Amino acid sequence: MAEGEAVAPVNPMKALGLEKLCINICVGESGDRLTRAAKVLEQLTDQEPVYSKARYTVRSFGIRRNEQIAVSCTVRGDKALEILEKGLKVKEYELYQESFSQTGNFGFGIDEHIDLGIKYDPTIGIYGMDFYAVMGRPGLRVSRRKRKQGRIGAPHRIQRDDTMKWFQQKYDGILLKGKPKNRSQNRPHKKKGKKK
Repeated sequence: MAEGEAVAPVNPMKALGLEKLCINICVGESGDRLTRAAKVLEQLTDQEPVYSKARYTVRSFGIRRNEQIAVSCTVRGDKALEILEKGLKVKEYELYQESFSQTGNFGFGIDEHIDLGIKYDPTIGIYGMDFYAVMGRPGLRVSRRKRKQGRIGAPHRIQRDDTMKWFQQKYDGILLKGKPKNRSQNRPHKKKGKKK
């Protein structure tokens, strides 16, 4: 670099970071399977998970309104980054562009929790889970605080491209084109064809 050139100052308020990581396991039924899923989340996060209820009855899925069907956990700080790193390692640091929202957040799912380094326990079984990363910047609190609430200006809002760039720089991530394929082993999809 030449001596006469000035270095553009880096604005610390523009620094992008992980605000929180939401992990969800939806079992689709209450009872023993749900409590075992809660144990898996507790092992992973060292926090007590929250139970979610069904909003309405769906007879084909066999769920009733207000029946507990899922467990979720919100992790922040260094622990969130550590768990996100484990999850991305399972995905081999490859995410689809469709996995990133317009507001700069992203999500993905894994099929087996034992890939995260949790020891397999035959009494618990194997569970898949969803990861959702919410991104943040210093100063976004202005729009959420109770007193003197304000609006975030357009240049300071987090865009989809910002998060994609962050993912590529921080994790040497690879962005894939197209939509994520649904490879759920639990629910095989019916092949479309002529009815007999």
